Amino acid sequence: MEILIALCLGITLSAACGFRVFIPPLAMSLAAIYGHIPLSSGFEWLGTTEAAFALGIATILEILAYYIPLVDNLLDTVQIPIAVGIGTVITAATLGHTDPVLQWTIAVVAGGGTAGIMGSLASLTRLASTGLTGGIGNFMVATIESIGSISLSILGLTFPLWTATLVVSLIILTVIKLIYSSPSWLKRKDI
Repeated sequence: MEILIALCLGITLSAACGFRVFIPPLAMSLAAIYGHIPLSSGFEWLGTTEAAFALGIATILEILAYYIPLVDNLLDTVQIPIAVGIGTVITAATLGHTDPVLQWTIAVVAGGGTAGIMGSLASLTRLASTGLTGGIGNFMVATIESIGSISLSILGLTFPLWTATLVVSLIILTVIKLIYSSPSWLKRKDI
């Protein structure tokens, strides 16, 4: 049961990385400092005051950068691979004392995959906002993404099983919606 809760926490924080890269590691760092979550061997550095301070500065800079026109779209191009990497590390840090091969395999698939999917969906949303509003509506998208990342991080640390179930369900529903609303040439089976 302990590994399931740790995996759910990793998935939830990885999903939050898809919106903002530095908010979930900051939340994890603060939770580790205050003894709310244990960190895997080799990730103890994440539970230090120095790490929390550095992640706090990075978080503030990232949030502010998403309110600068054109910079927000540039950040989206680098954000997805970074989110995958940080989602992988966050999930590995939650998995405790498991076999390293299993730990990193689960971290890459569950954590990195979730962060990549959420980052891609967030990037598509910003792209649509830019196209529809000429970038004027991007500040609203940035605000919603920041609130979403903070909320997912807090909910994940508080209710990991429930929040991971919600995240996975939303991902599945969104992918199904995208498939059924895609152009007809994408649905052809002979391609």
